[in-house]
Amino acid sequence: MAIDKGHRFDIDFDHAFPQGLVMVGEVSPDNEYQSREDRAANRPVRQRVDEVTGKRQWKVMVTDPAETRAKRASFEITLLADVQPVPTTSEALPGMRPIELDGLTAEPRVAGQGEFKYQSYVFRATGFKQANSNAKTSRSGGTGETPKAA
Repeated sequence: MAIDKGHRFDIDFDHAFPQGLVMVGEVSPDNEYQSREDRAANRPVRQRVDEVTGKRQWKVMVTDPAETRAKRASFEITLLADVQPVPTTSEALPGMRPIELDGLTAEPRVAGQGEFKYQSYVFRATGFKQANSNAKTSRSGGTGETPKAA
């Protein structure tokens, strides 16, 4: 049985990110490219819509503390929702907050160029999990490494 290109695998957040994620910055709309001519003509900015779910796309920059390679530690995650998702945790440092994602999927892809290609993933989620009142101070870390999108 073959798996079609672009298939999204459901994945448990704790399995994908054993040490959690740190959100850097804010959630912002994932807008379509607008050319110089479009801007000059005052054409409206259009937000991308997911082909599979029909939901609006939002993007957020995250850092994975479990990633050992600096170039792969920070990446964007696409959030799929009709309205802008709001993080449920408070900032640990200015502009940085620990997060957990709900409805996480991973889509395998090849990243890199030439002979320096590697397995990567495009991560999508439906939103943020509710913050626990007795949040864990540390997570149990696994030794397995999960490459992330660069």
